[in-house]
Amino acid sequence: MMHKYKISEAKNCLVDKHIAFIGDSRIRQLFYSFVKIINPQFKEEGNKHGNIPFEDKSASVKVDFLWHPEVNGSMKQCIKVWTEDSVTKPHVIVAGAATWSIKIHNGSNEALSQYKMNITSIAPLLEKLAKTSDVYWVLQDPVYEDLLSENRKMITNEKIDAYNEAAVSILNSSTRNSKSNVKVFSVSKLIAQETIMESLDGLHLPESSRETSAMILMNVYCNKILKPVDGSCCQPRPPLTLIQKLAACFFTLSIIGYLIFYIIHRNAHRKNKPCTDLESGEEKKNIINPSVSPLEIFLQSFCKLGLIMAYFYMCDRANLFMKENKVYTHSTFFIPIIYILVLGVFYNENTKETKVLNREQTDEWKGWMQLVILIYHISGASTFLPVYMHIRVLVAAYLFQTGYGHFSYFWVKGDFGIHRVCQGAFEKIFSLWPLSKCFELKGNVYEWWFRWRLDRYVVFHGMLFAFIYLALQKRQILSEGKGEPLFSSKISNFLLFISVVSFLTYSIWASSCKNKAECNELHPSVSVVQILAFILIRNIPGYARSVYSSFFAWFGKISLELFICQYHIWLAADTRGILVLIPGNPMLNIIVSTFIFVCVAHEISQITNDLAQIIIPKDNSSLFKRLACIAAFFCGLLVLSSIQDKSRH
Repeated sequence: MMHKYKISEAKNCLVDKHIAFIGDSRIRQLFYSFVKIINPQFKEEGNKHGNIPFEDKSASVKVDFLWHPEVNGSMKQCIKVWTEDSVTKPHVIVAGAATWSIKIHNGSNEALSQYKMNITSIAPLLEKLAKTSDVYWVLQDPVYEDLLSENRKMITNEKIDAYNEAAVSILNSSTRNSKSNVKVFSVSKLIAQETIMESLDGLHLPESSRETSAMILMNVYCNKILKPVDGSCCQPRPPLTLIQKLAACFFTLSIIGYLIFYIIHRNAHRKNKPCTDLESGEEKKNIINPSVSPLEIFLQSFCKLGLIMAYFYMCDRANLFMKENKVYTHSTFFIPIIYILVLGVFYNENTKETKVLNREQTDEWKGWMQLVILIYHISGASTFLPVYMHIRVLVAAYLFQTGYGHFSYFWVKGDFGIHRVCQGAFEKIFSLWPLSKCFELKGNVYEWWFRWRLDRYVVFHGMLFAFIYLALQKRQILSEGKGEPLFSSKISNFLLFISVVSFLTYSIWASSCKNKAECNELHPSVSVVQILAFILIRNIPGYARSVYSSFFAWFGKISLELFICQYHIWLAADTRGILVLIPGNPMLNIIVSTFIFVCVAHEISQITNDLAQIIIPKDNSSLFKRLACIAAFFCGLLVLSSIQDKSRH
């Protein structure tokens, strides 16, 4: 994944740095695009066959282009000076050249041999610089031979490949006993293979392609410094934290403990296995029937959870698997939506009860909404504003029903009667320890503030709905029998008509909304219309209230687990990217990763239920004691985390 660096981020990364580009006109192009990340107003002016300086005094960033179109003695002397003078030595060196040698010597084999000799003499100097600086050798881009002018016709892709092969083999073999420190920058070559036909002269890349190359170069150098969440490439593996080490030890002990219990249980089962009475030919019944102890269930649950957490770590922290950027198309969003809709309608059953918002119905609602959100995330539909607005409505709908849920739903818990206070007070409250440790994201609580403001009224809407529902139920105004309309025929028909009109009106408004900020401002107040309309449409007709989609309800029962797990083992970089288990085959990758993701979410739900049966007792005194132990445990984690942060800084 490539992070798109802003001006402020680029300056922050390159403060007090000196970057040198040395080479031919292609390197000059890369230099210009790189500088424009720091200063977009920088003009492509100056002597094309001369050195070009750039300096940003506000950040003390210095970027130079040094004109050395051939790998020869002149380039060698320039590099040699840097090895002898640590003051002038750049922090980053980007070098590359070849096309001039091909052009001047008419593509002769003697020129290639001389190129090999020259780069062989330069390679040790580059290796010496690479010990303290970042050194990149840029491979030559292919050309579009049909567009080349007559004086460049000798620059063929065959010759360029030969020069690239020579550079790579020599640079990689420049150190005998260790890996080369000089990094071969080949991405520009890969980009050119797809875009060189858009070139104006057949030799130089189009501007959009060279901008991409420059941004990747910025990612290569700056990602390990700034560590952007959506820049997965070129970042070192983060060291294990103390809490991670303790968790690994705990899960390892749980696995060992479970294996011991399993072996003991298996041996006991073998001893008590029914045996055949040789005289009568009948099997003797096993008198002892050992039951599984709570401790064994406890260890088994943590054993499975430990394996799942190890998979979480490999996918989300260890940089073992690649991540890729999402590309939105209408088909990647709407085809899965239609597919799950058909499955949801096909798999339907009768409800156990026919009350308003009965358990099967709320599970169904959570299920289809969760699936829509997952498709919305995996398809990159956040770039499609009307879809985004509808998803926000669905999120609010879930809140309206249950008042609990996944990360986005937890944010509504910030509504502690402070919905009228300003953002400053909100930040002060949630920036106090230990709240800051739980809620702060990169030192601020803006994300929490934003989510709270977006759904700040849903709790009150839910309480008001519950009050009205109980009042109507107490006065026996509602008819919740199987197949019966919720109200009298006239009232039911009237409310259905109003609900359908309201639902369609809100849907049209949400779909046509162009300004995200204005829509977000209106959403907290008007989303209740859409939610209430859906509840009435779904519950007024008796036949609609008596059936539910078992397909959606199954996913609804694990909706919390699905939402949490998607960030770690399905998506990447807080939904900005996609986890890649199988490179080069996007469809197979999605199928495999989705299957694992759903299985893990289901297993976590089962583990949670098993542990809840053991950890939460029925008598109040034991319950309070265990809750106190759990609170003390999490307080200990907070203290350990704070100590770790202080030692890290």
